[in-house]
Amino acid sequence: MGKSLKKKYKTLSSRLIFSNPYWDYRKDEYISPNLETTDFHFVDSKGACMIIPVLDNNTFVLVRQYRYLNKRFSVEFPGGGLKRSLSLIENALKELEEESGFTSNSMKVIGEFNPYNGVTNEICSVFIARELIKIKSNPDKTEEFEIICLEEKEIFDRIKSNEIWDGMTLAAWSLFQVTTKERI
Repeated sequence: MGKSLKKKYKTLSSRLIFSNPYWDYRKDEYISPNLETTDFHFVDSKGACMIIPVLDNNTFVLVRQYRYLNKRFSVEFPGGGLKRSLSLIENALKELEEESGFTSNSMKVIGEFNPYNGVTNEICSVFIARELIKIKSNPDKTEEFEIICLEEKEIFDRIKSNEIWDGMTLAAWSLFQVTTKERI
């Protein structure tokens, strides 16, 4: 067996570089386990949520949107960054409504994950939304969505063909697969 890790890093200072409503960009100075002083640049996130909406006919609601940084379209579950003024469930319902045009009478957290633990401290909470009710979608000014309804097999097929490539969607789908005993 390998060496057991026991030491935590000690933060010496933390400096805010930039801030927006969803996250801060920070630079920390810390002492590493080998006692060297080192800088760490990271995104200090308020968190995120992702929602897996399930319709009564056992299909899933996803959204297709353009992702500027990758210069391509992405098929994803609805979700987004948390706003401090809202609770976790309020954030999840807001994202579901804005992006998919549905609200839900049954939201359940199934797990959480960190999407990129070397770059951000973000924790994304994953919800299953059932008992969906169609409403008028109201996306942010900078967002545009196409609603896509897929069966479980179609989601797996689109993952295999790399049409679904978003890491947060893949992580949420994995949590759904391992935490849900019923099969859709």
